[in-house]
Amino acid sequence: MTQKTGLILAGGGARAAYQVGVLRAVAQILPSDTRQPFPIIVGTSAGAINALGLAGRAGSFRSRTRTLAAIWASLDSESVYRTDARGVLANALRILWSMLRSRTRPKHPIALLDNTPLGELLSDIVQFSRIEDAIARGELEGIGVTAMNYSNGISTTFYQGQAHLKPWTRAQRRSVACELNVDHLMASSALPTLFPAVKVGDHFFGDGALRQSRPLSPAIHLGADRLFIIGVSQKHDDFTSMPEVTSAPSIPQVLGQMLNAVFLDSVQTDLETLRRINALVTQMNSKQLTAAGMSDLRLINTLTISPSRSLDELARDYIHELPRTMRWFLERTGSIKDTESGGALSYVLFEQGYCQRLMQLGYDDAMDQADDVRQFFDIAPLNAAEAAEQTTPEKRAMATSNSLTRRWLKLLGRV
Repeated sequence: MTQKTGLILAGGGARAAYQVGVLRAVAQILPSDTRQPFPIIVGTSAGAINALGLAGRAGSFRSRTRTLAAIWASLDSESVYRTDARGVLANALRILWSMLRSRTRPKHPIALLDNTPLGELLSDIVQFSRIEDAIARGELEGIGVTAMNYSNGISTTFYQGQAHLKPWTRAQRRSVACELNVDHLMASSALPTLFPAVKVGDHFFGDGALRQSRPLSPAIHLGADRLFIIGVSQKHDDFTSMPEVTSAPSIPQVLGQMLNAVFLDSVQTDLETLRRINALVTQMNSKQLTAAGMSDLRLINTLTISPSRSLDELARDYIHELPRTMRWFLERTGSIKDTESGGALSYVLFEQGYCQRLMQLGYDDAMDQADDVRQFFDIAPLNAAEAAEQTTPEKRAMATSNSLTRRWLKLLGRV
């Protein structure tokens, strides 16, 4: 029986550009006529945007990833949120006013930034009708987007898929079968205080990375037998060599670690749990699992590709790309003078240079693990001639030039 492959795209703000680079490399490694190597896709926050951007388009897998890369290559902060000083100041005053009048509940969600441009962008680039078409053709088994319910704090996965899929409920987690639309994406990526909550049905929802203790679970519930996980944080396996602490942590450093806790820690923890379950399943037969009340457990193979470099460090190289108003604010508060400031910036630097650099890094990292990718997808290894051809600089270079970007944006109808 053919294994169903699930794609896990976690949140991470601008870091999600790294995911696109990895997907470009996977498309290069797989046969050129591959339409959808991931029948199950789940995404959270910015990862949800990539998930729907990948599934909500027609064409081959290569063409879809090429389009997604072109969008990220042309991105800037103004495409995501209003960067003008007047807009930011107006929202800040609304927040202050609501705090002073705490007894009066606001009629509309308030936040520091106005992300209306993001909603307009998503409406342009995601063809939601294509999702149902892919499901009807059997190309897509299921796709899920996770958000957090502000009413009860429950992590909610909105999913669309084959008719046989059943909703699930676990501790602090639930799922809702529905037809996905732009509201689900906006809700999943609505970082608290920065972006406003989004009403879906009768409740308001925010960023899905909050309270998401089991980010791998939705893909498994949708039927995945193996998981392709794209991380957005550099691995730190060596805890013996710690840098010398010379001063107290700065505000940007604290904020960066807080964002890491929201976006990244749960993925690593859940993956660790899954590996332990796999070890247990391999040591027990079906009768033993049934007797122990664990008949629903199965072996889930995984492949994880994560950044080989610190994205915090890369972010500091692109501080100059920040919008003038934001850069002015960070300079006046001393936030970008600190050597540890890249942690928080790496999530909000929706600028062309930084995003293109992350895509290139993702592409290179995935190509360095090309043999692992082929083995994961049960593809025969390349012979010497094929390997030499695929690893030439021309083949490994990401096509993110301005001319290519303009060409693809014309196809998207945005210029």
